[in-house]
Amino acid sequence: MASKTLAHGMGSFFKDCDHAQSRWPRCPHLYKIQFRNAAGKQTVESGFKTDVATITRLTDIYHAKKAAPSRTGRAVRVAKYGAMRFEEYAREWRESQRHLEGSSLRHLDSLSEHHIFPALGSRRMDAFDHKVVDGLIKTMERSGAGLAT
Repeated sequence: MASKTLAHGMGSFFKDCDHAQSRWPRCPHLYKIQFRNAAGKQTVESGFKTDVATITRLTDIYHAKKAAPSRTGRAVRVAKYGAMRFEEYAREWRESQRHLEGSSLRHLDSLSEHHIFPALGSRRMDAFDHKVVDGLIKTMERSGAGLAT
């Protein structure tokens, strides 16, 4: 069984028969497609009569995946948390950390109160980028905070 793979990770299409690829357009067997769905799971669909219908379906799946989760997910997060101050967000996050032991929570609380909140606590969540975090790390290094901190 041979398959043709499309560009940009769109997926592949094939026929479950013994005919050569060169004969597929005239072969009576239906095409199948294989791709990764939005959850990243390998998926197979069948029932396509022509290679054009097959490629069209793979293209539609590809465009739907590109438009969906990451871009809309970020927009939802920005709408929900963007105006929130970092300290408020961090306290909410800390409350959800049920898997941490008491000593780890005490250490986290100490780091937050002495290092992170004074530097970033009042910053809005939508005002973060890698430069802000890098700046905090450099400031902590200059002030002599240990590597573990």
